[in-house]
Amino acid sequence: MRTVFFSASHANKNVTVFDTTLRDGEQTPGISFTREQKLGIAQQLSDIGVHAIEAGFPASSDAEREIVRAIRTLPLSSKVCGLARSLTADVDACLDCDVDMVHVFIPTSDIQREHTIKKSREQVLEATRSIVGYVRDHVDLCMFSAMDATRTDWNYLIEVFRAAVDGGATIINVPDTVGVITPTAMKELVTRIAGEVHCPIDVHCHNDFGLAVANTIAAVEAGAAQVQVTVNGLGERAGNADLAQTVMTLESIYGIDTGITTTGLVETSRLVSRYAGIQIQPTQPIVGENAFAHESGIHSHGVLARSDTFEPGIMTPEMVGHRRRLKLGKHAGRHAVRQMLTEVHLEPDDAQLDEIVRRVKVIAGKGKRVTDADLYEIAESVMKIRADARTIDLQDIAIMTGNHVLSTASVRATVNGTEHTFSSVGNGPVDAAVKAILGILPAPIHLKEFHIDAISGGTDALGHVTIAVEDARGRVFEASGSSDDIVLASVEAVINAINLVCRIDRNGQCG
Repeated sequence: MRTVFFSASHANKNVTVFDTTLRDGEQTPGISFTREQKLGIAQQLSDIGVHAIEAGFPASSDAEREIVRAIRTLPLSSKVCGLARSLTADVDACLDCDVDMVHVFIPTSDIQREHTIKKSREQVLEATRSIVGYVRDHVDLCMFSAMDATRTDWNYLIEVFRAAVDGGATIINVPDTVGVITPTAMKELVTRIAGEVHCPIDVHCHNDFGLAVANTIAAVEAGAAQVQVTVNGLGERAGNADLAQTVMTLESIYGIDTGITTTGLVETSRLVSRYAGIQIQPTQPIVGENAFAHESGIHSHGVLARSDTFEPGIMTPEMVGHRRRLKLGKHAGRHAVRQMLTEVHLEPDDAQLDEIVRRVKVIAGKGKRVTDADLYEIAESVMKIRADARTIDLQDIAIMTGNHVLSTASVRATVNGTEHTFSSVGNGPVDAAVKAILGILPAPIHLKEFHIDAISGGTDALGHVTIAVEDARGRVFEASGSSDDIVLASVEAVINAINLVCRIDRNGQCG
């Protein structure tokens, strides 16, 4: 039975999701998606059930227009939207891309109106009616945004939205453009708009004070029918309301149907993270590596007994495409360590377990990350048992790289006593080497995390590489390697991880 944590008499039972990763998300400083990446993101968003995708700002460049047009030709279930200023030329650029929806905006706050477009309040009202009417003469769906709505005089804001509806707007957007409203005020504002303007309401919240998701949820409580989000909260300055956090709050806490296939949220997050070149923080809610990870002995003991002792319960890792993980550190407890050792068929007695836990805490207390492979080596040492034979042993690796050469790696290794060779190209020598090693394996293993630390200084610094790999069953394992050659350190870490997976399976099939 669901526990209800809120009371909102005006909240819709169904809320649609409008994703602007490809427009506002790409305005994140330092991000510029390629054409192929934009197409891939659009398809992924459609696959998980996003209702509308803001594909871009067609009037900004010929290249942008071509990409929006290409997105429109994809087999998407989502509506494709183009952004336009309140100019007929901008709208025409969107129409040229054959979009399903045109999103027009105009500044309405005094500060933006006077200092950017230099129009009077009356001129903005007339421009709003005119541009919305122009859009509706050519396409069925028109979203109108009163830019900087939350800093606009509320009485005047109502006038602007009424002008948009008079012009034929099919949905009105309330943007918190500079992220300054609070959830209480947002709820009050949207409640008033819903009572005085007869049109579906959408909200677009920025995260300057970390309130984007909270403000978005408050708007839904007040009756907003659609939420604007970006994957991983990307966007101008501090970003926008995060897709995963917004969706899971609505779905799990509020019981509101967003139409999103939530099991694809982690996959979507990682895809965009890879394309954007911005790493997902481990503590990122819903999708971060630590979102369902437990180190503390008390917490680990609790979740081993019953997962919802130290997890929300109404949201499980499986619901979002994640996995629960027990992590090692200076707060590790006996129950978690015993569970992790049992999974690899190691059964220490109580005294041995105490010594294993002690050594783990000593290493972690020095600031070193304790991987799964470290734990098993410690256990074997304490229990005085010989390590299992390695499934894969590297015999030789050769790498060709250069500024005008596609990096290529060739690997010769024995797998279960049989020699294999494999070659692969990659984006740099490390990528090529890792792909070549993984290509030897009889079953798929995917690299999930790759982290490098310089242990010493200078150009000949000793590098320490820590990685996490995922097997075909979705299990994640960590291992590491060290060398003054970062490529060889990476290779060592990957091979250590592979042998760890194969050892746990005890069938030599690595997955």
